[in-house]
Amino acid sequence: MASAEKPVTAAILIIGDEILSGRTQDTNLRDIARYLGVHGVDVAEARTVPDVIEEIAQALNVLRARYDYVVTTGGIGPTHDDITADAVAAAFGVALEEHPEILATLQDKWTGEDLTPARRRMARVPVGGFLVKNPLRGPPGFGMENVFVLAGVPDIMRAMLEDVGPRLKGGKVTVSRTLRVVGTGEGVLAAPLEGVAKAHPAMSLGSYPFFGKEGFGANLVLRGRDPAELAAAVAELFTALAEAGVEGAREVEA
Repeated sequence: MASAEKPVTAAILIIGDEILSGRTQDTNLRDIARYLGVHGVDVAEARTVPDVIEEIAQALNVLRARYDYVVTTGGIGPTHDDITADAVAAAFGVALEEHPEILATLQDKWTGEDLTPARRRMARVPVGGFLVKNPLRGPPGFGMENVFVLAGVPDIMRAMLEDVGPRLKGGKVTVSRTLRVVGTGEGVLAAPLEGVAKAHPAMSLGSYPFFGKEGFGANLVLRGRDPAELAAAVAELFTALAEAGVEGAREVEA
């Protein structure tokens, strides 16, 4: 029997004291994970680290060795706490340099005294890095090997992702189907779900309880790369739920 295709994986490294303090609510993790998923790349881990060079570099070195790709977000602006470029250079053991393309863009926008040292900080890229296009505003992001360094501002980050996608060598896209059960708790649903999960170890099955206008219940989410196996697992779960006395299970849009 042929071995299953090895999934392509990624980690997301969210950088910034403002995220850890709760002052800023992160939405980038959600958006990056969804974007990568469409390209056949599974997000296997996410970390949030403070604005500390050593902590960023340490986390980056662990993640880039463990996964196929790493996407970082935050810390590439002009202020003193925008230290992601410094941390990436430290992680790869290279120096920083002003990238001529970024510097030319900054010089077109600001001349003379207006091109302050703070603004020139945004031109710094680790030696050997490549640029990630920014079609909105401000300087581009950059990358090193399997690492993509993006802005923290959500709309700019999403725009930069459009230049990341074509660079990815993704695997099969994961697809999902959801069964919704109302009026039955997870204590009853656990056994049918576990039985189907054991029969399909290559798939991911999860239970997500809810409480709302229609009462309580759970969404049972099945995820896999093989549509035929996914369909079989859904049918098996319907049967297992019926055998457990669970009525009214229905498939809904994910």
